[in-house]
Amino acid sequence: MAVEQKVIVVTGAGGGMGKAIIHEQLKLGNRVIGLDLSIDALSDIAQDALQCFEVNVLQEERVQDICQQVFDKYGRIDGLVNALGIAQSATPIEEVTMDEWNRLMDVNVKSLFITTKAVVPFMKKQQRGSIITIASISAVRPRPGLQAYIASKGAAESFTRGLAIELASSQIRVNTIHPGPADTQMLGQFAAQGADVEQTKQSVFVQSVPLGRLVKPADIAGAVSYLLSDAASMVTGTTLHVDGGRGL
Repeated sequence: MAVEQKVIVVTGAGGGMGKAIIHEQLKLGNRVIGLDLSIDALSDIAQDALQCFEVNVLQEERVQDICQQVFDKYGRIDGLVNALGIAQSATPIEEVTMDEWNRLMDVNVKSLFITTKAVVPFMKKQQRGSIITIASISAVRPRPGLQAYIASKGAAESFTRGLAIELASSQIRVNTIHPGPADTQMLGQFAAQGADVEQTKQSVFVQSVPLGRLVKPADIAGAVSYLLSDAASMVTGTTLHVDGGRGL
């Protein structure tokens, strides 16, 4: 499953999953380009193989410029991991504002279009590449009050499947990972306003996982490593559930 000296771009690099993915890729000997609004959380990773950019990935020209810099420096972009995402606080549809809806769609869907559009020309030159989107098991096992978030993750999965068939002739593989409830800071943001976050984690989220625990960021990082690797050379257009059985 190991890969050697590939160049991997990771969005949402400062988040729990993003950081775990970066740690795993560096351990495998890859070069990693981390993108996020803030990279402070990555300050403890002192490795020459990691290069970070503070960037809003909704800024199309800036993202394209970074990808051009990466390709000019290393002569390749082997992988893109879209780990960026935001949550929705459980809210009845009639109380969801257009600003909240638009923000979820911008960060969880529009960002995928921008980052993928930026890396694909370089991957086509190489006739190889792997693109992975971290979506959510909620796209297939929804919860009440998360309708906007669920819509954004369903769109992310559909976008990925559409790209898989479009880019197959260029030997670019495109896949989705659906994490189940994950032990990250983001999980608490799904609780209704005013709810006891820790109690909700235990009574709602942990109890919903047949394997009996929350997904760890390392679980997602391992799945990402597989999909980026040559061991997955015939895997494209698939959705890998890393959810402890939550989707059953």
